[in-house]
Amino acid sequence: MGIIDRFKEIMSANFNALLDKAEDPEKMIDQYLRNLEEDLAKVKSETASVMADEKNAQRKVEACRADINKMAEYARRAVTAGNDEEAKQFLKKKADLTDQLAVLEKDYQLACECSAKMRQMHDKLESDISSLKTRRDTLKAKIKVAETQQKLNKIGSGLASAGDNLAAFDRMEEKVNHMLDEADAMAELTSSKESNNVEELTKKYDADSKSAAVDDELAALKAEMGMI
Repeated sequence: MGIIDRFKEIMSANFNALLDKAEDPEKMIDQYLRNLEEDLAKVKSETASVMADEKNAQRKVEACRADINKMAEYARRAVTAGNDEEAKQFLKKKADLTDQLAVLEKDYQLACECSAKMRQMHDKLESDISSLKTRRDTLKAKIKVAETQQKLNKIGSGLASAGDNLAAFDRMEEKVNHMLDEADAMAELTSSKESNNVEELTKKYDADSKSAAVDDELAALKAEMGMI
């Protein structure tokens, strides 16, 4: 791809679309600018070469015109000296130089047009690079903001996950508390059953004691009545 074609492609491209494809937008921005600056150096070199061709073409035109004027002057001198044949030779040379001048002037005109276009392209590229450098600074600032926002989003996502963990922890704590409540209830029921057993046994032995006392008292009564 030629320099001019490449320049047109880069300048007409959607810069944001190019950034979307970049793994590291900031580095790619710098790379695009380096590419353009390399193109600018090549354009500048070619522009200088074309301008040199223009200067060279101009010198040839001026030199040819000077030679034509010299041949005209020599022809006048020859006529003054009465040398018509010599005057004809000078006039013939002048005619040849006039024909040559037409070609040189055409070459010079083309050189001027080419030089003007190259200078215009050079100036446009230089201006665009300056503009892109300003845009680069703005884009880099936007990239920093985007990166910061992405970090905040990740932190926010992490906090959401932490909230889920806390909720799960609360549910687990509630489950453990419920298990403890069940264990306490079971212990309470067991303790109550043991207490009831003791009370029943106490009543049993109290009843036995009363029966023994009654028997003793009955025996004492029979003895007093002489029945034993």
